Amino acid sequence: MSTISEAVGKNLDLSLNEPLKELVYKAFRKTIILGEIQAGQRINEKEFSEVMNISRTPIRYALQKLVEEDLVDHVPGVGIIVKGISINDAHEIYAIRKSLDVLATLTAMNEMNEADFEELRELLEETERLNEANEIDQVLQKFSDFNELIYEKSQMRRLKSIVMKLREYLIYFRDISIRSKERRDKALKEHWLIYYCMLNQEKEQLELLITEHLTYSQSFIIKEMEKHLNDSDN
Repeated sequence: MSTISEAVGKNLDLSLNEPLKELVYKAFRKTIILGEIQAGQRINEKEFSEVMNISRTPIRYALQKLVEEDLVDHVPGVGIIVKGISINDAHEIYAIRKSLDVLATLTAMNEMNEADFEELRELLEETERLNEANEIDQVLQKFSDFNELIYEKSQMRRLKSIVMKLREYLIYFRDISIRSKERRDKALKEHWLIYYCMLNQEKEQLELLITEHLTYSQSFIIKEMEKHLNDSDN
């Protein structure tokens, strides 16, 4: 099995109830973001199809989506070349995210009514219950739901679209960073603090909390990227 096929194969979960083309796309995307395929490597569509025993149609779909996300390049006469995501990219993405998340949360704070805050509180209480039960995947989903709800309440559709696009690039690192019980507890506490700051209209404290929350995630992700780079050099 080729290096690329082996790397992508480890991240290809065919047990999930999703179309094959989406599973192939997500597997390629995760592998590239994690740095498990080095920048500059060529993806041979025909070879991958034969080794993995997958038709070329879902592979073409996956590669086209990766081109659109700028994770790979389609070089005429050469084929698909991996670009990946660099540490500088991660720093840039998080700098943008901090600004946009602060804007979304502050705007939502001013737009939300009593029922909206109750909805947010109930979501956090449910997350607390799932976390105590060690339902990791459901907790991760609830964390995403928390963010989604804030973006929804901000009533800024374009902002939500931009933020979600940026978040996708690092979603796998995010999931890894809060899979440990210690990190999940910390993240949940941070979400509760954000909720109370929003409820009490504490603008300055809210900005500090969001920045600190994302800075912690950024630090973890950079360390993971550096680890992968060091592993690939050895």
